[in-house]
Amino acid sequence: SLLPLCRAAAQSKPLRPNLILILADDLGYECIGANGGTSYKTPVLDRLAATGVRFDHCYAQPLCTPTRLQLMTGLYNVRNYVDFGETDPKAVTFGNLLKQAGYATCIAGKWQLGRNPQQPKEYGFDEHCLWQHLRRPLRYKNAGLEINGKTVDFTNGEYGPDVVNQYALDFIQRKKDEPFFLYYPMMLTHSPFEPTPDSPGYDAYVPKNGAGGARASERHFGGMVSYMDKLVGRVTAKLDELKLRDNTLVLFVGDNGTGAGVRSLMGEKVVMGGKGRTTETGMHVPFIASWPGKLAAGKVCTDLVD
Repeated sequence: SLLPLCRAAAQSKPLRPNLILILADDLGYECIGANGGTSYKTPVLDRLAATGVRFDHCYAQPLCTPTRLQLMTGLYNVRNYVDFGETDPKAVTFGNLLKQAGYATCIAGKWQLGRNPQQPKEYGFDEHCLWQHLRRPLRYKNAGLEINGKTVDFTNGEYGPDVVNQYALDFIQRKKDEPFFLYYPMMLTHSPFEPTPDSPGYDAYVPKNGAGGARASERHFGGMVSYMDKLVGRVTAKLDELKLRDNTLVLFVGDNGTGAGVRSLMGEKVVMGGKGRTTETGMHVPFIASWPGKLAAGKVCTDLVD
């Protein structure tokens, strides 16, 4: 559970570190170069691992929502559920704890935890920019979001992950002079596998209506992994720009294994995505912690992390 870490950080009055927790969607352990993955380019995360701590044995629930609930509350899923995608309104999250400790709090990204308009605030977040909060619109090109309770639809080719990322950067900019907690549950790299703004076919691509759009060719998955890595880089670059990097603990973790059937390589070893199964490929996720000057550079932790 991250709750003891949040309590300890919040009680560290002289230091009052900023906290940024990044949760990637459907990104298994094998997708990161620092972990030995050879199919995709992840230079930002590889650099964070080289200058921070990489965890070799981190395991999550095999599906998105169960992980999010367990991560936010520290409770196992037999205790934190009302129903799938519906959380206990009385649950205490790390957002509640850090807000009580005087932190500015924000959640930006994927929600999928219930359609109560007030729920993000009830869970301790001052601000939110969310996909799949009050509805389930498109998530990538021409995304639909809820921003601090207001429904916002984008129709001019805007890329949902870019909009969310920019909101996160704006939050960091606005809160640079006080301790802040940014929870950034990314929309990438979950299906549908679609072009990103860095893909040659992005401008001409027309996303499908429905539950996030029709599943596109898996040839786009690699580009989505690289774009996810690029967005993480924008966050660390903003911290560098504002000279906040040395007082900010950045945690990056996956929510479950890669989407079922996605084929990735670790050298000559083929790894098939196993999301949804209680197997290694369904539950083994990347976990990297970075805090310059506070965490040892290049350390690999082999402890079991749940």
